[in-house]
Amino acid sequence: MGVFDTLLSVRESRGAGFMVLIDPDRGLDRDRLAIVEAAQECGVDAVLVGSSFMLNNDFAGTVRQIKQQTRLPVVIFPGSSAQITPDADAILFSSLISGRNPAYLIDEQVKGAPLVKRYGLEAIPTGYILVESGKLTSVQYVSASLPIPADKNDIACAHALAARYLGMKLVYLDAGSGCRYPVPPAMVQAVSSYVDLPVMVGGGLTTPRDCAERVQAGAAFIVVGNHLESSPDIGLLRELVAAVHSEDSVKI
Repeated sequence: MGVFDTLLSVRESRGAGFMVLIDPDRGLDRDRLAIVEAAQECGVDAVLVGSSFMLNNDFAGTVRQIKQQTRLPVVIFPGSSAQITPDADAILFSSLISGRNPAYLIDEQVKGAPLVKRYGLEAIPTGYILVESGKLTSVQYVSASLPIPADKNDIACAHALAARYLGMKLVYLDAGSGCRYPVPPAMVQAVSSYVDLPVMVGGGLTTPRDCAERVQAGAAFIVVGNHLESSPDIGLLRELVAAVHSEDSVKI
C-alpha cells in the first residue's frame, strides 16, 4: 500500500490524520529530534519535511536523519524543485493554484518531475491554496502571490474544484508558517463539502481545540509545524493528535 492510500485508510479508521511538519532550515537540535522520535508513539501519522525558503544546503541529509529516527512515512512538502531527494517516501507534488506566479504553478513542477521519476518517489498531486492570515508569511513573500481572503469561501471553493478537475488528489488549505490567524473553520467546511477531495489544513494551529474545530468542519488531515518546533512539547503533541483522531476528546 502506498503512502497516500495509507493516509486515506487512517482518515477512514481514525476520523482524520495528523502530520508534523519539520522545517529543515531550523536544523535538527535535540528537542526537535525528540519530537520526531516520539511522533509514532504519540500517534502521528506522517512527517512532512519542507521549507518556503531554503538556507540549509543539506536537505537530503535532513531527510535521512529524520528517516533514521522514525518508521513513519516521510513526505516532502517542497518549496521548490531543490527540495527533492530519494531518501523520502513520497512527495506532495503541489501547485500553488491560489497564486498566479507561473514559477509555482508549473515551472518548479517541470524542473522537479524528472527527479521524482528518477528517484521513484510516490507523487501525491496536491492543489496548494494559500489563505490570508493577517500577516505577510514566508510562502506569500517568496511566491510573490496573493492569498485568498479568509472570508471568501466561494473563491476557495472554486480553486479547490479546479484542482479536482485537473486531476489532483488532495487540497491543502494553508495559512502559512508563523501566521497570525489559521484557516477559518467556515472555509474548511465550505471547501470540504464542495469538492470530493480530502482537505489538508495547516498554519497557525496551536491548540487541541484549533485542530478539533477543523476536523469537525471536514478536514481530512491536520498539519502542525512551527508551533511544535518553537516550543517542543511531547505532552502537547499527544493532546493535538488526540484531538484530531477523536473529536469527542476535546470539547469546543
